[in-house]
Amino acid sequence: MPSDQPILVTGAAGFIGFHVARRLAEQGRTVVGIDNLNAYYDPKLKQARLDELSQFPNFRFARIDLANRTRVAELFAAHRFPAVLHLAAQAGVRHSLVDPHAYADANLMGFLNVLEGCRHNGCGHLVYASSSSVYGANTRLPFRVGDNVDHPVSLYGATKKANELMAHAYAHLFALPATALRFFTVYGPWGRPDMAVWSFAAAIVEGRPIRLFNDGRLRRDFTYIDDVVEAVVRLIDRPPHGDPAWSGDAPDPSTSRAPWRIFNIGNNRPIEVTELVRLLEQALGKPAIREAAPMQPGDVFETRADVADLAAAVGFAPDTPIEDGIGRFVRWYLRYRDGNG
Repeated sequence: MPSDQPILVTGAAGFIGFHVARRLAEQGRTVVGIDNLNAYYDPKLKQARLDELSQFPNFRFARIDLANRTRVAELFAAHRFPAVLHLAAQAGVRHSLVDPHAYADANLMGFLNVLEGCRHNGCGHLVYASSSSVYGANTRLPFRVGDNVDHPVSLYGATKKANELMAHAYAHLFALPATALRFFTVYGPWGRPDMAVWSFAAAIVEGRPIRLFNDGRLRRDFTYIDDVVEAVVRLIDRPPHGDPAWSGDAPDPSTSRAPWRIFNIGNNRPIEVTELVRLLEQALGKPAIREAAPMQPGDVFETRADVADLAAAVGFAPDTPIEDGIGRFVRWYLRYRDGNG
C-alpha cells in the first residue's frame, strides 16, 4: 500500500488507537484519525495523546462520533481509505452493566456505519478490535480462535462477538476483507485509567486501597502495547482471501470461504492479579493497601491466548515479559503525573 494513501484509524485518541496511529505516522504513512473524545475517562488524557500525534505532518484528526451515520459516510466518501483500522469502541466490562445503551450506540451502530463506509468506498482491508471477552463462559485454556464463543458473560463481550458476525456477513456478501483482533488485557504507557495496571499504580502512589476482586485470585494474560501494535501493523497489508475449500462443517470457525479471519493478540503467559500488585509495588518502591472484594458480574477467572495462528500468519507473537512491561509503564506513569508524559 503506497504511503501517501491515507489509512483510517478510529479511536485515534484512545489507548491502542493512539499507539497504532503513532507507529504508522513514524513509518511515514498518511493517517486520518477520528475519535468522539467522550468522557468515559478523562478527555484531557485523550487530548494529550492527540497533542503527541499532532507533531506528525502526515497525521490529520477529525472529531467524529461513529454513531453519526451522515458524518461517517461523508468521511469515507471523501477519502476512500484503502485500509481501515477500527479501534474505537465503548470499552469496559463493568461499565456495560451501568450504561448498556452506550455499547449499542458505539459498538453496534458505530461498527455498522464503518462496515457501510468500507463497503461503498472500496476498502481493501478492515482490521477491527474484538476482545478476549468474547470467550465468556469458556473455561478450556488457552483460548483458541476456533473455540465456540456463544456464551458471553457481559454485554460488552456480546457486542464484540456481534462485530465478528457482522463483519463476516459483509465479507460474504460484499467481498470485504475483514480481520478481527481479540485483544487480551492490553497495558503500557498512555494506557487507560480504568484498567488494573493504571488504577492500581495510582492507588499505590496516592496511598489508597486497591480493591482485589475475588481476593486477587484472578489470572490475566497481560499484553504489552508495543507487542499489540507490532501485530496490528504486520496484519494491515495481509488481507484475508478466504479458503475456497472451506465448508460449513470445517473444524475451525475462525476461518471462512469469505475473506474473513480472527486472531488472538495475547502474551500467552497469564499471571495472577496478586503478582501484578507485587510487581507494581516493586517498581514504585511503595507497598499497596489491599482490600478484598467479591467476584464481579461479567468477570472471568482466567484468560490465556493461543497465538499459534498469529505467529504462523505474520511471524510474530507478543512476548514482552510482564516484569519489563510494568517497569516501562511505571517510568512513563510517574513522568505523566509530574506533567512530563
